[in-house]
Amino acid sequence: MRRRAPVFALVLLVASCLTTPLASQAVEADPPPRVALITPEALAPLLDSVSVLDVRAAWSSYLQNHLPNAAWLSIETLRAQNGELPFQLLEPGAYASLFRRVGVDPRRMVVVYSAGDQLDIDATFAAWLLSAMGVPRVRVLDGGYARWELEGRPLTQRYPRRPVPPGMSGRGFRPAVASLEQVQAASRGNGVLLVDARPPEQFAGSAGAQMRRGHIPGAVNHPWKDDLEKRDLALVWKSVADLRASYAAQGITPDKDIILYCNSGTEASHVWFALHALLGYPKVRIYTGSWTQWAEREELPVEK
Repeated sequence: MRRRAPVFALVLLVASCLTTPLASQAVEADPPPRVALITPEALAPLLDSVSVLDVRAAWSSYLQNHLPNAAWLSIETLRAQNGELPFQLLEPGAYASLFRRVGVDPRRMVVVYSAGDQLDIDATFAAWLLSAMGVPRVRVLDGGYARWELEGRPLTQRYPRRPVPPGMSGRGFRPAVASLEQVQAASRGNGVLLVDARPPEQFAGSAGAQMRRGHIPGAVNHPWKDDLEKRDLALVWKSVADLRASYAAQGITPDKDIILYCNSGTEASHVWFALHALLGYPKVRIYTGSWTQWAEREELPVEK
């Protein structure tokens, strides 16, 4: 019996060595992504434990019906005139106050949804800002309100009843933005890729609300709606594989430093969500002045 003790100890030592890497892998598992999609099926059992924002354009739509526990937030309150430019970002403290008033709790997952039958850009713009405010878990509802309703999921006219959450200071506000000067340098060919998220007719200069039409020289056009597909009456996101192939075909690859623009930043946020949140591109910024600022400056060149 005394001879078998060392053998038994050796077996225990070998077993512990074999199991250590597995334990280490469990500890070192990747954290969940900060910004991502969530399906109606995945959201349904979480409604009582998450903060939900309805960012559909019309207040009347919210009054008629909305997801349980959802608070309404107008996207128009998230931007304001700044000097010569409309639709510019607010000060961090203003965002902290607004998000707190609509019940955003940074300790919870925050889910944002828009109409889903026509526009999805309001949800991605809100998600971009929430991420910039440091909210650790932000989700965009795939298919929005339209898909939720089509699947026969619960709706309500009741307002959410929740205690006011702790505030966000805004001190860590770090939006992924590019300046006019950085866009000018990219247009001159410094290796940074410009991507225009507007519809093709605006990129080509055959349509547009601004006095000058066309696009920033050197830009590639990837319309934001190209990332969606129709499912029944709802617009849902294409698969990651399809998105990756679509962007790669245009030379929009993860090794690039990318600046996005549209008319005022909302459409660009949709492409930001696709590239950064869904495809994991590390260097993606939004030019918030976008075509509104560029077209206003007569000294800046325009291509058609």
